[in-house]
Order: sequence, then structure tokens, then C-alpha cells
Amino acid sequence: MKTLLILGASGDLTGRLLLPGVARLIASGRAPGLALVGAGSDDWSAQKWQERLAESFADALAPGGESTPAGIKELKAVAKASTYHQLDVTAKGELGQFLRDVQGPVALYFALPPAISQKACQVLKKKDLPRGTRLVMEKPFGSSAESAHALNVTLAKLVAEDHIHRVDHFLGKSTVLNIMGLRFANRLLEHSWNGNHIEKVEIIFDEDLTLENRARYYDHAGAGRDMIQSHLLQVMAIIAMEPPATLGEMDVRSSIAAVLRASTVGNAAKPNLLDSSRRARYTAGNIGKRKVPDYLSEDGVDPANDTETLAEVEVYINNWRWAGVPFILRSGKALGRARKEAVVTYKAVPHLPLGFNGLDSPTRLHIGFGPETLTLDLDVNGPGDLFTLDRVRLETELARDPLLPYGEVLEGVLKADPLLSVRGDTAEECWRIVEPAFAAWKAGTVPMEEYAAGSDGPADWTTSND
Repeated sequence: MKTLLILGASGDLTGRLLLPGVARLIASGRAPGLALVGAGSDDWSAQKWQERLAESFADALAPGGESTPAGIKELKAVAKASTYHQLDVTAKGELGQFLRDVQGPVALYFALPPAISQKACQVLKKKDLPRGTRLVMEKPFGSSAESAHALNVTLAKLVAEDHIHRVDHFLGKSTVLNIMGLRFANRLLEHSWNGNHIEKVEIIFDEDLTLENRARYYDHAGAGRDMIQSHLLQVMAIIAMEPPATLGEMDVRSSIAAVLRASTVGNAAKPNLLDSSRRARYTAGNIGKRKVPDYLSEDGVDPANDTETLAEVEVYINNWRWAGVPFILRSGKALGRARKEAVVTYKAVPHLPLGFNGLDSPTRLHIGFGPETLTLDLDVNGPGDLFTLDRVRLETELARDPLLPYGEVLEGVLKADPLLSVRGDTAEECWRIVEPAFAAWKAGTVPMEEYAAGSDGPADWTTSND
């Protein structure tokens, strides 16, 4: 790529996440020769844009860390040459006219609300795009399976599928490759990675944060749409997929798609969504020393939206490997502890010889996401009485990329590698999987439960007691 053009450059996402990711990528020497252009609806002066760059680039420009002297010099040059332009991307012909003066190939990053991105793409023409243009879309990809399909049709009229990057920053290179390396490089694990040996898989993303001034987005999305529909289903598919022949994007993304096509919330044994989905909302409480108000009292929250702040669904992958194994996907806010991990719980042994004392606990494998860790819980003898079983934990750190999550994703864009992006068909499948649960929530079929801010969630949820 020669140019990264950010649409929505004056927005919060760009300043808080996207530009720091770009900065770390350039400063580490992994994006040479890149030009940066910003465009937005706000009437910003050149000075105001430079102030935003200075603030977002500050950490990467500081000596130390992964920034190299040559990379820091390059980042300073990129910032100095960067320009900002006021632009209405939904006005017919305006974005197309602007692109004629941008040096290609271009990575066109839509850091915009989904509805605005959709409209911008609808008024664009294929002839407007410089040769080699790649379109970068932020989640959510549509608001339903139907709207996701409509967006895919719009994008397909502009560029080929392998030139579309649907960004899920939770799917950084470290997350994806650590799971695949763990599974496919260890015969001991892969041999038992199926429903014959595994009781359940939990994928948890609990936060101790509250709304953090994001009510305008979150109160319409909720925990289900914000995390489960996108991030957690994608991680589930990587954990559950069949071994790909290569790490090429075609093999990996096709394996992910096969899992999602086979997935449903609930199965024949749990067809009732009351049994296979749950939702809750936080009430007033304390997170550490911080007092947290009731969710409905938070600024910008509309009680009529009936938004959940904690959600859980049991997904079943209806294939030979995983038949009958629940994949429990849970995410929530204002909880007492931050917990970001996948937990693989193995079935109990068929028979424990009589004479052993102590608790016979299930073998558990924990894969941590940020920090990247691996923990194995085992029962072993002793110490002390050799007839007593004790719990031990084997722990290690997994590899991580020093880039920020957005830097990892952007590197794939700039290197024209869509491995870490969400393919169009899987974006639609993710909506198809969860839509029955969302419909049941909206209809009130699944009741809204409550939990105090700072707690572990509703006490009768199994995942709250792990």
C-alpha cells in the first residue's frame, strides 16, 4: 500500500485505537513508504489534525520499546506530510472525486458508523477507486444476516472479496496463531480435541469496565451484539475448526467458515432458548473502590432499549467432532474481575481407582487472551499423603506481537494479506447463528436478570462460579 486513507479521521475510534496502531506499526519499521491521509465531516484545520497525530503518536515516538531509530524517523516524516480534508462521504461523487488525487494503491479505512459506511459504498463507483484499492470495514458488519448480505453485495461491486478487510481487532495475529500452534503442533492435544474427551468449552470476555462514555453505541448494541456475535464466535470457530492444510488465508478462513455453517444456539437436546441463552444487566455496586451506578442511571442510557450488559449463549457445532459439546460464549461489563480466556474442560476419567482421597476435579486448559497465557489444571498426588489428590497448575506465556491489536490487523491490510479479516460469508453466518437468541430477548421470552456491579454475575450462572 502507498496510502492509508482514514474516513472518520476526526472520530473517537481513530484517535483512541486506529492511529496509535498505525504509529506502532510504522515506528517498528514494518510499514515503510506509507502515506497517511485523514478525512472527516468535521471542519478541522491542519493544526488540529497535527495535534491529533502528536497525541496518538506520542507513545510510539518515545525511545525504547519496539520503536527503532529509523522507524521513529519514518513516523515523524509520515506525520509531517499527513493531511486532513473535510469530506461528506455520503454525497454522490464527492469521495470518488477526492480519490482521483490520492496516490494508489489505497487502503480505504471506514472508521465510521455502519450505516454511514454502507451509504458511502453505495455512492462509490468501481471506476472511482485507484488500482489495487483495499476496503477496510469496521464491525459490526450489518445489523442482521439480511443487512450483512446487502453490505457484501455492495462491496462486491467495488472490489474482489480478497481486497475486503472486515476488521475484528480481537482476532490479532497472536490470538489466531497461538490457538492454531497449540492445537496442530501437539499430537497429545489434537488427539483428544473432540467430543469424546471434552465436556464443554467456555469463551469468556468479562470486563471490569462500565460504559466509559460509549452509551450512544453500547445502549443499542448490548453485550450480545458487541462481543458474542462477532469476536467470540470467531474465536470459537478457530478453536473448533478442522486442521487446515496451510496457514494461507484460503485454507484457514474456509475452515472457520465450515464451523460457523454447522453452528446453532441450542441443539436437539436444548431447543428452548431459555435453556441455551441468558442475559442480565448490572445494578449499582462497587468495582474496587469505585462506585458504579445502576446501568439504567448511566448517562445516555434509554431504558426502552432493554439493553443487556452481560450475555451468554450455548452454541452447538453440529458435526462429527463436536456433536453434543456446548460452546458457552459469555461477555459482560461492570464485573468484579477482568477475565479474557477460553477454558476447555475435559470429561471425567471413566474410573478412579478406589483408595484415592481428595477432590477429583476435571482437567482444564485455559488459553488467555491479553495477556497471552496457557494454563493447565491437573490432579496429582501429594505433596504429603500420596493417596490424596491435589490440584496443580502448569503455566506458561504464549508468544505475542508487540504491535497493538489494530497494528496487527493493519499490517495484514498493508501487506495485502486478508488472513486476519472476516470473510463475507462468515460475517453473515455469525448473524444467522445468534438472531434466534436476540429475537427471544427482544420478545421477553428470555427474562432480563440482574447482578450487582463488581460481582461475578448472576449467582446461578455456572460461569459466574468458575
